[in-house]
Amino acid sequence: MQPLDALKAELERFGADNDAVHEERPRRMLNITRDTGEFLSVLVRATVARRILEIGTSNGYSTLWLAEAARAIGGSVTTVEYAEYKVGLARANFERSGLAAVIDLVHDDAGRLLERTAEGAYDLVFLDSERPEYPGWWPQIRRVLRPGGLLVVDNATSHVEQMAPFVALVEADEAFTTVLVPIGNGEFMAVKQGSQGSE
Repeated sequence: MQPLDALKAELERFGADNDAVHEERPRRMLNITRDTGEFLSVLVRATVARRILEIGTSNGYSTLWLAEAARAIGGSVTTVEYAEYKVGLARANFERSGLAAVIDLVHDDAGRLLERTAEGAYDLVFLDSERPEYPGWWPQIRRVLRPGGLLVVDNATSHVEQMAPFVALVEADEAFTTVLVPIGNGEFMAVKQGSQGSE
């Protein structure tokens, strides 16, 4: 195990170097920016989001930000990744981080995971995956998010056209209040109506 800050910095360099030489999406890490990680950390703590779902693990960089904050409030993170190569990278990084005990890494299709997840199971859902899939996943994401729960979606300003169909769906849903936060690659956020208190 090594200090978490040093591991994050190492993964930032690895992600940038890797993505500079790989064109094909499955081999790219496509990590969130550091300021997005800091933003997620504050959100988890401020909303006391003890039950977190991350869709799109990649090599686990974003997961470390979520899990560090979750551990501080007695919570945990479930993160799902379809690519076997990235699951292997993430698992190794989680072991090195000292946060493995609060992370459940699921190697599966996000749609299948969502279908078998209980209603209202999560306080916060962070979505950073295959953007064309989002509209199809929306009914299940909506269902697994508890009343008062928060959805955060990355790449809202960097990939506006790809995100547009999903953003339109969420904004049209009267049970959700939305905002676009211009941090990192843009975070589209939606809070579900209902009690704000975490169980």
